[in-house]
Amino acid sequence: MRENLDQVTRLIRRTTLKTPLLLCRLPAGFPSPADDFLEKCLDLNEYLVRNPPATFLVRVSGQSMKDAGIFDGDMLVVDKSLEPVSGSVVVAIVHGELTVKTLRLRSGKAYLEPANSAYKDIEVTTEMGCEVWGVVNSVIRKLV
Repeated sequence: MRENLDQVTRLIRRTTLKTPLLLCRLPAGFPSPADDFLEKCLDLNEYLVRNPPATFLVRVSGQSMKDAGIFDGDMLVVDKSLEPVSGSVVVAIVHGELTVKTLRLRSGKAYLEPANSAYKDIEVTTEMGCEVWGVVNSVIRKLV
């Protein structure tokens, strides 16, 4: 798995995608002509990836974070260089399996908290071999 992450990191570093960016904010109601508001091209890597050597992408499977707006099939942009703090959405290994949850620190204990009432908090203990791999800084979702 570590080898796959290294391959993804190398691809992120050398890939650019410049896409037109409109200067105006887009109203979700009344239509507006956009041609007069073209600002520049936006490189999605520059916008979504703060630290390319420490960044990887991972696809979500399951519904445990749906109430945080993270759904099955979404792609997460994860930065290994960010320091996880209470309230950070993190990718962690728990009992040898990857999971995405919100890190919570309460009463001197750490918990991995789902954003779906159908799931329970996971109390982090030394026996479980839990390791935070990185902090989620963006969610990418295709609508169609």
